[in-house]
Amino acid sequence: MTEILLAIDDERRVERQIQTVLELPIETDIVSVTVLHVFSDDPTGASISQLQTARIAEERLEAAGIDVDLAERSGDPSREILASAEEIDADTICLAGRKRSPTGKALFGSITQDVILSTDLPVLIAGRPNTDGS
Repeated sequence: MTEILLAIDDERRVERQIQTVLELPIETDIVSVTVLHVFSDDPTGASISQLQTARIAEERLEAAGIDVDLAERSGDPSREILASAEEIDADTICLAGRKRSPTGKALFGSITQDVILSTDLPVLIAGRPNTDGS
């Protein structure tokens, strides 16, 4: 079984991530996906099952015959993504990158960059589906 960790945030990017997973050259019946959302601050006690992005990912992936688990963590996104990948013994991490200027990356850091530089696992970066900026 191939275990993919799909770390999600907003709806526009989750669509790209789903498409990236579905386009992998692997049979869906031997793939398991853990959809992870990291709450950086969660004073209201929200749950991943309340997030529309998680429901979208779960529905679309299950419709394609993929086993899906939902997971949530709180804290620093990079660290929590890496810890979750280790816990579930992930084979691959799938992230959706953002277009950022070099200055923006230097000032604010990059979760994607931190994850890539801190793991030996393959990291799939969901690309842009078209050229209109979505």
